[in-house]
Amino acid sequence: MGENIATNKKAFFDYHIEEKFEAGLVLKGSEVKSLRAGRVNLKDGFIKIVRGEAFVFNVHIGTLDTTHRFYAHEERGSRKLLLHQKQIDKMFKAVEKEGFTIVPLSIYFNDRNIAKMQIAIVKGKKLYDKREDLKEKSIKRDIERAFKWE
Repeated sequence: MGENIATNKKAFFDYHIEEKFEAGLVLKGSEVKSLRAGRVNLKDGFIKIVRGEAFVFNVHIGTLDTTHRFYAHEERGSRKLLLHQKQIDKMFKAVEKEGFTIVPLSIYFNDRNIAKMQIAIVKGKKLYDKREDLKEKSIKRDIERAFKWE
């Protein structure tokens, strides 16, 4: 994994991550420039499989002020993901039979400077799981503070 642009922190809080995949993105030039500027938000994003192809929906990639409106892209439009057919089939089976969801975790540029998205098959957490995570996080923070003072 190369230079990380955006991370979906809400996904790590709301879901148990079962399996991760790396997917390429089909983007326009203005979208790539916006990614390089860091104008992306993955918070509400989700992935659907439509006719055997994976698409990411509701990921906000903002337009730059310097982009001409003729070349501007749709900020919350759907974008195609580039995956192997076996991976798409595996995700489709998980979503259909077992009730999992597919969400984007992060967007980054790899070693060859190509935009990639890390996606995951996830299962929703219950409220008590979220409370446990918050409790563990606060305990770790207190331990770190205690060691810092010594």
